Amino acid sequence: MSKNKQEERLEEIVKVGQALIAPEDDWLANLANISALLFQELAKINWVGFYLMKEEELVLGPFQGKPACVRIKIGSGVCGTAVAEKASQLVADVHQFPGHIACDAASRSELVIPIIINNKVLGVLDIDSPEVGRFSEIEQKYMEKLVEMLIEETNFSEVEYFANK
Repeated sequence: MSKNKQEERLEEIVKVGQALIAPEDDWLANLANISALLFQELAKINWVGFYLMKEEELVLGPFQGKPACVRIKIGSGVCGTAVAEKASQLVADVHQFPGHIACDAASRSELVIPIIINNKVLGVLDIDSPEVGRFSEIEQKYMEKLVEMLIEETNFSEVEYFANK
């Protein structure tokens, strides 16, 4: 897929995401709908969902795919590293990532975008693929836009409460 077509497709996904969450500010509903949208619309992925901070670790939130790891410590695996570094993680081959947590042995590449409000990570968007090198910097950019939109449109006060405990 050419970059132009890929970007057009990703722009469309972000627009559909906006339409899904614009009339609703509930964090649970919005994260569930975004998980479903991405699982349906992104090719060659086997898991997509959210982990949310609770009592100093990430806890499984709304997702699509096989059952997943329930808790991830800050600094562990790709998701925990995204929290520790407060930065997106684009990993071409998770088996080469130090400390990778294999929730699904079929996953080979991963893209993780942190949800940061007031300089505090409240959670992450996590997308896994069974293909090495599946994710691009272009996809990272658009998934970051999607997370920014979620932050703007969603009331995360309940999540903030538990993240600060």
